[in-house]
Amino acid sequence: MGNKKITKLLISSLTTILLTSSMMMLNNISLGNLKINNKVNAAQNTNKPITVTLAGDMMFEGKINYQIKKYGVDYPFKYVSPYFKKSDLTVVNLETSISNRGKAEDKQFRFRANPSVVKGIKNSGIDIVSLANNHSLDYGKDALMDTLNYAKKEQIGTVGAGKNSKEAFTAQYRTINGKKIAILGLSHVLPESSWFAGSNKAGIASAYTTNPMMQYVKYAVKKSDYTIIMIHWNKERKDYPEDYARKLGKQFIDAGVDAVVGGHSHTLMGTEIYKGAPIYYSLGNFIFDGSNDPKGQESMIVRLTLQNNKVKSSIIPLKINNGIPRTVNANYNQTIIKKLSKISYNTKFTTNGTLLYK
Repeated sequence: MGNKKITKLLISSLTTILLTSSMMMLNNISLGNLKINNKVNAAQNTNKPITVTLAGDMMFEGKINYQIKKYGVDYPFKYVSPYFKKSDLTVVNLETSISNRGKAEDKQFRFRANPSVVKGIKNSGIDIVSLANNHSLDYGKDALMDTLNYAKKEQIGTVGAGKNSKEAFTAQYRTINGKKIAILGLSHVLPESSWFAGSNKAGIASAYTTNPMMQYVKYAVKKSDYTIIMIHWNKERKDYPEDYARKLGKQFIDAGVDAVVGGHSHTLMGTEIYKGAPIYYSLGNFIFDGSNDPKGQESMIVRLTLQNNKVKSSIIPLKINNGIPRTVNANYNQTIIKKLSKISYNTKFTTNGTLLYK
């Protein structure tokens, strides 16, 4: 065979090898396990629905603490954990400090929990807790920093409080099915201005003033595909939101927020849809002791479904017994659904708990 033919054969073989290698590199396929590049999977998953579950006020005092000592840290979540674990992301309002340190504030109700409860929170499937409320500083800044640190050790995200205003207002981000979700925590219920986070001061993300709050909200919207706000607001033991809350909820949505979920009232409040985005004015209590009012024992989980730049939502009614939330039966569910439909604004719930326009 002549030198020219040998050269052509070598060039042809090398070209084939290079093309084959290039295709394998592009698709990241190994002959052993035919593994497809994760980036390809991510691109294919971008239209898959994302489920986010949210629940209300959580503390561990009184009867709850007694049951934890008797049955373990997972017990308060026994009946709700399956819903959290089926969800892509779960967010709850943590209405207590978690610490063995600190001096009690001079206020009527003060909540603090043993650090062991953090393991129960993690095991339940909760991914992020909001500390933007009127109890996170019940035992001072040392206890607040302990709460943040214990959550971090268990890889539980925190929003709504921090060592300074930047940390308190900054969103937590999670990428799910190729989409970035932003969660922010804010509070319009704080005992005094000394609780507000400052540029060099630990505290809570205050919703009393437009800025810096809206600057962080707009930044989160810009950096994410979906933005959800969990906010502490309104008056206790009421069925309807304050006028300021209805205005503020719409202000968030005008800024690009996709859902607003509230708490603090210790009762269930009605809902509203504005520009396609749901506003849940209060989810009521969740894991909570101390309410003898039957309304304080009504609770729910909200499930948001995010897909194609739209948000659908539904509820799972719960009843709190000895501080522990659980599902009841179909009759109870319909009682809660009818109540919420009655006290909502432009919305109603179907018999299976789906939120719709009236």
